[in-house]
Amino acid sequence: MLWAGRSAIEIATAVRQGEVKATTVVEEHLHVISERDPRVGAFRRVRERAVDEARQLHKRRDLADLPLAGVPVAVKDNLEVAGEATRGGSAATPDTPAPEDHVTVARLRAAGAVVVGLTNLPELGLVALGDSAYGIVRNPWNPARTAGGSSAGSAAAVAAGMVPIALGNDGMGSLRIPAACCGVLAIKPGTGLVPAPSDDWEQLVENGPLATTASDLALALSVLAADPALAQAWRGGRRVEPPPRMLRSVWADDDEVWEPQPPPSSPEPFDLRVAYAPQPLPAGMRMDKEFAAAVRGAAETLRVAGHTVVEHEHRLPAWLGPATVATWLVRAAEAADGLRGLERRTRALARAGRLLRAVKLDGVRGRERWRGYGADQWFGEADALITPALAALPPKAERWGERGLLRNAWTNVTYAPTAGPWNMCGWPAITVPVATHSGALPIGVQIVAPPGGEPHLLGLAAQLQEAHPPLRPPGFSF
Repeated sequence: MLWAGRSAIEIATAVRQGEVKATTVVEEHLHVISERDPRVGAFRRVRERAVDEARQLHKRRDLADLPLAGVPVAVKDNLEVAGEATRGGSAATPDTPAPEDHVTVARLRAAGAVVVGLTNLPELGLVALGDSAYGIVRNPWNPARTAGGSSAGSAAAVAAGMVPIALGNDGMGSLRIPAACCGVLAIKPGTGLVPAPSDDWEQLVENGPLATTASDLALALSVLAADPALAQAWRGGRRVEPPPRMLRSVWADDDEVWEPQPPPSSPEPFDLRVAYAPQPLPAGMRMDKEFAAAVRGAAETLRVAGHTVVEHEHRLPAWLGPATVATWLVRAAEAADGLRGLERRTRALARAGRLLRAVKLDGVRGRERWRGYGADQWFGEADALITPALAALPPKAERWGERGLLRNAWTNVTYAPTAGPWNMCGWPAITVPVATHSGALPIGVQIVAPPGGEPHLLGLAAQLQEAHPPLRPPGFSF
């Protein structure tokens, strides 16, 4: 039986019940990586020691209780994995092995997951493109197109069936953008739900999972957040409290944990007020007509599912875009400080950020305005809001790092402008694939919720997936 291509829940259930050894699962996934990654470039490093770690898993006395028992996961190469160098997509970073796991990686391992590799990202995670000194991450749907960024390798690895779930992070859309490019799901949690990276860009960056199914995404998020009730939130848009049978915790420093079971065939009905905005961008910014149509289609799907659906006719405020770009560039300057031998793109972004900071056009006032009251006023009374995840098809897969500021900034701003505002205020957001573009690439929609709305996002994602089942890219099926 082949285990590559199975869901994380299927794999973990089988390993817990003794139907398959974790070593078999990991070996199969490593074989798939060896066959598929040369076409994609998702991994900077593949961890052959993962087989030994899978073998050690079977010595754990709590194996039958592990929610991610034997599940192969990929980790974005800007999060610490013990014994591995954390390069952040840059040859300018030190190659010193990390002494310990980042807390999110540690939580995945504690839950039984096995880290099979570190995934590629653009230098320092600064852009929504997938190239770096370690290669170009190509979109599994079309290798001539980028996989997006900055969690490029993580999204491509999941889309190509090399792992069922992956870990990435999102500073200005860095989970949602590549997920939309590659046709997978990703969720950016709200501020504080999941431990952030060591450099969180002053609370702009959140760690989060990518997966092909809403149930896998919910399970991974629940592990990362140490909140077992989130694992079943996809069923009905709410946290589901653990059943009476309690097990020793592998999630957090408490005494209770839910043991996940195979999910039912479909989510349960629930009722939310859902708004949709096919064109939320300020006047003058273009939106692909098929992406806008996908938002309308997703809204209709949710209306049929029983939700109250209304159109959100207002566009994002014109001042928010410049504030978001300025915030991004200033963060680039801070990330580049003290590093030598950086790519041309990174140096250019950093110079622009230093200039903006020097003249006090750093976006701080706009961010405070949006976070303090602007987002809430613009969002309105809805429980969730659907927007396009992208504004244009993913750009070409090229070495954008060898180009300057204007080409990189213009490309990023014009193809992926809808994600950054929700980092500026710290609200949760999810990307869900719902259609295929006439250009033979997936179309994802973004759903945003106010703080604490992650269960709503997971439940809506499950309903959209029931109506629009996930697809594998051509040539990457099982």
